[in-house]
Amino acid sequence: MKKLATLALALAATQLAANPPSIQGAGATWTNPGGDAGKTHYSRLDQITPANASRLGLAWSAELGTGRGMEATPVMVDGVLYVSGVAGRAYAFDAATGRPLWAFEPEVDMQLNRTACCDMVNRGLAVADGKVMVAALDGWMYALDAKTGKLVWKADFIENRAKGDNSTGAPEVAGDVVIIGMAGAEYDVRGYVTALDLKTGKLRWRWHVVPRDPAKGPQERPELEAALKTWDPNSRWDIGGGGAPWDALNYDPETGLILVGTGNGGPYATSKRSPAGGDNLYLGSVVALDPKTGAMRWHYQETPGDNWDFTSTAPMILTRMTVDGAERPVILHAPKNGFLYVIDRQSGKLLRANPIARVNWAKGIDSATGRPILDAEAADYTTGPKIVFPGTPGARNWFPAAYSPKTGLYYGSVLDIGNLIFMTPGQKPLKARALNNDAALIFTQDLAEAVGTFPAPMAAQIRALPAFADAVKNPGKAQMRAIDPLTGKTVWAVDTGGWQDRGGVMVTASGLLVHGNVAGQLVVRDAATGRSLKAIDTGSSIMAAPMTYRIGKVQYVAVTAGWGGGGYPYIPRYGAAYNRVNANRLLVFKLDGRARLVKPPLLPPLTVAPEPPAQAANVTPEVIARGASLFFGNCAICHANRPRSITPDLRRMAPATHEAFRQIVLDGLYVPAGMPRWNDILSPQDADAIHAYLIDLQVQTRKDELAKQKAGKPLDGPALTILSNY
Repeated sequence: MKKLATLALALAATQLAANPPSIQGAGATWTNPGGDAGKTHYSRLDQITPANASRLGLAWSAELGTGRGMEATPVMVDGVLYVSGVAGRAYAFDAATGRPLWAFEPEVDMQLNRTACCDMVNRGLAVADGKVMVAALDGWMYALDAKTGKLVWKADFIENRAKGDNSTGAPEVAGDVVIIGMAGAEYDVRGYVTALDLKTGKLRWRWHVVPRDPAKGPQERPELEAALKTWDPNSRWDIGGGGAPWDALNYDPETGLILVGTGNGGPYATSKRSPAGGDNLYLGSVVALDPKTGAMRWHYQETPGDNWDFTSTAPMILTRMTVDGAERPVILHAPKNGFLYVIDRQSGKLLRANPIARVNWAKGIDSATGRPILDAEAADYTTGPKIVFPGTPGARNWFPAAYSPKTGLYYGSVLDIGNLIFMTPGQKPLKARALNNDAALIFTQDLAEAVGTFPAPMAAQIRALPAFADAVKNPGKAQMRAIDPLTGKTVWAVDTGGWQDRGGVMVTASGLLVHGNVAGQLVVRDAATGRSLKAIDTGSSIMAAPMTYRIGKVQYVAVTAGWGGGGYPYIPRYGAAYNRVNANRLLVFKLDGRARLVKPPLLPPLTVAPEPPAQAANVTPEVIARGASLFFGNCAICHANRPRSITPDLRRMAPATHEAFRQIVLDGLYVPAGMPRWNDILSPQDADAIHAYLIDLQVQTRKDELAKQKAGKPLDGPALTILSNY
């Protein structure tokens, strides 16, 4: 009887609702960052067409007062345009005129920057029940009065603040709860999603991605007891296992389920995380939960035993498609791992899985079992360095795709690159609230040049890899594509500016595809061919997906602008933020818009690095080498030490910064400005070794730049993008 009752409950949870909200596109409003209930990023509006798109001009704009990454798509409800910003700020504007209505800035503990691998970004807010919900970087949910911006309630959704948990994703409303994930899988977290009461903010339930240490007693839920069997009993429970579901939350109004895309394993290598191997449920999965209780209804694991940072946190699209002769409610999902999946959202059954980029970690997906056919020889780096496709940035990542029910095509940025990946031997001790992924990464764009800097035996080993010749000959590229989701075949493709140029998209019923680029253009394309119809130079890098809405008889297109996100210290030379101030802005366009589009100011010319202080008397080459190791293990993820980076170039430290180095690094002198303190894992001697390395680097940089200046050469020559502990 118990089994029958459980089955009946599961079936009831997945029955299709009779009159669900539309998943076939947004209309005059745009009710969540994805536009409609399916987050299709598709609009039924048709005033702006391929025939008149050339008339697009600025309607109004707003300066948001920050200078980091902007990844959120605005929401428009009842004539008000809402948008989230850096670290969880929120703004409201009159959608027609741009008149500011209110702005909210949470008090954020900037020490959390230490566990924000990929910038202080925020991917959106939710509007429901007369409230605006936004999650701050430090894991507080704020419910604001939608009309006034005044605080209604705030709730702490972080389970353990001694760990590296943080928040960058958009909340999702499912009935009477608001659901939010968390981030930090590169650090020391055990991933989870949290449901809060929509009216009060009270905790309703929490669902964990990874089992807890079995020595601490039974698991919180039955599905975690099942997951435990897929982990080594001697797993690195102290590190947490990862799995952070930092994005990809979809409430499915037709089935009544909340769909969650889960994150990567931590550390990256399965052998370091779960030495005996195993699938490591529920890493790299799509899971369906009951929003009332958090009970799991089904799961599909896209990357069993994740070994490559292949998160399943890329946005999902819910729609209906005819598959094998029958119309079915489906999920379209392209995670990092290089495949585009079509999944039945009632049952979790795999319907299709096709590669959309080079893949060598797997030979394909077994259609009968849904499991990847692993190619261990190509991608198992426990035996030495390997070149893996796709790379850790993923074939797809956080940047939203779109689906048009009119064309049946999936539109989005696709990144076809790989990376060399290797790790240190043996097990490393836990570093609390610090990077524990234990991986060094070199992208294929830099591989040919970088391999020459390695010790000769390692360089020879890398050059002998089967993937090396292909990686050097064809390092890869980023493209905007239209893809048939049932076959994975590309209908059309257009190259973007480079591998860091991967913007979110919107598609319309009138046949337009709209996206931004890192060079600072808002680009309007013919969705049928990919042909550019209009490119507006805004002077600001655009990564976020645009949206569109209608006020009266006027259709508007809105997008947020500002460089940042994963790899944010490495601004590409083709990026607007390389030459101009990275001012975060909201830009709104309409046909025949005539507002003046003012570009951010140009950055001042580069100058030669200042002369650093002399090294301390006890500094030896060994101290400098140790400082370099500590720097790349802890600091390099934020400090690229490159010209034009949006974080300080530490090769150019002023005398006052050198004098205060210990206070900055150990005591948190600059925490309010976003530079965290490190005195819990770095000793004074460690800080001094890092300082010695940076002084040595500044000496070398100054010498090099003085020579360039004398020769009349630019100071900012090309440099490698080497992300150790990315």
